[in-house]
Amino acid sequence: MQAYLDNAATTKIIPEVREIMLKVFDTDYANPSAKHTMGMEAEQYISDARDIVAKTLKCKPGNIIFTSGGTEANNQALIGTALAQARKGKHIISTVFEHASVHEPLIFLENAGYEVTYLTVDENGTVDKDELVKNIRDDTILVSVMLVNNEIGSISDIEGLAKAAKEVNGNILFHTDAIQGYAKLGIYPKKWNIDLMSVSGHKFHGPKGTGFLYVADNVKINPYIYGGGQEKGMRSGTENVPGIAGLGKAAELMYNRLAENVSHMRNIKQTLIDGLKDMEGVYINANSAYSADTGAPHILSVSFENVKSEVLLHALASDGVYVSSGSACSSNHPGLSGTLQAIGVKRQLVDSTIRLSVSSMTTKEEAAYAVEMIKKHVPILKKFRSY
Repeated sequence: MQAYLDNAATTKIIPEVREIMLKVFDTDYANPSAKHTMGMEAEQYISDARDIVAKTLKCKPGNIIFTSGGTEANNQALIGTALAQARKGKHIISTVFEHASVHEPLIFLENAGYEVTYLTVDENGTVDKDELVKNIRDDTILVSVMLVNNEIGSISDIEGLAKAAKEVNGNILFHTDAIQGYAKLGIYPKKWNIDLMSVSGHKFHGPKGTGFLYVADNVKINPYIYGGGQEKGMRSGTENVPGIAGLGKAAELMYNRLAENVSHMRNIKQTLIDGLKDMEGVYINANSAYSADTGAPHILSVSFENVKSEVLLHALASDGVYVSSGSACSSNHPGLSGTLQAIGVKRQLVDSTIRLSVSSMTTKEEAAYAVEMIKKHVPILKKFRSY
């Protein structure tokens, strides 16, 4: 048997997504900027996808800029905004547990003369609203806080944080990395005072290499890809029509059955929690209640005392159980998890933590098999541990 529990890294595309992409590849393959009929037919796929995404967010189609993924969307949001707002100030506020695609652009901006304040989080991965307010200054131009943490699944009160920030300084722009939240939660950018929001297609059964950036009305950001002026000049380059069509179809299907999917994922997550919580030396992070209702419906972070996460990961893979030792992107930035350290996980447990992440396609049988294999391997690895 096989149990794929690394859905926070990437999800499998659904058949309907494959079908629409193949149709574009095989039949409607023209350049969407071409003025002939085939070009207009290709452009229609982009327009339809934009309409679908806008509907899921209750925003205007014009608020959506398609990108090559969440990393590009985060870079464009942060760097584009910082450059556009430089005359107003060069102070940015973020948190200590952002994804690398936010953290690295912030380092770039620091090296370019901007100042970044990093807010701490508590043991549940929660940002203190008062700490945010305390750090806002007259020259603060941007706040960036992720909606759902990619390692522990904690959910930030983005609506409350954005409201608090703008009450102190009405000129502040608020960005959220919603890559792990989109298609898992109802998200309402306008109601929540979100100015910029990043999303990645392959996290919700769409294709890799796709994503989008939500940009609120009247928000000025600079493009950093120049050329033919596609995406209203914000993201030049011939659009990835098959990918955008696939993203739109995935968004449509996931939001049509959002409540059903969330309920299913929480049930699977609870199966994992119930199977693991009584094991000796096991700690479920940012979830002291041992409840699937805590945090995002699809992510579970578990530490196993005296077991190296990478060793456990490979042992489980040998039996067809696929998990992560953290963010997939973090494998390119080796070192201890900043998120786990930020929430106060003991030093000796940080390197003993795996992430289990489910999807709407994960079955209870897969979850039960994963628990069985973990219970098989952990005692053995504890016996033969070496430090």
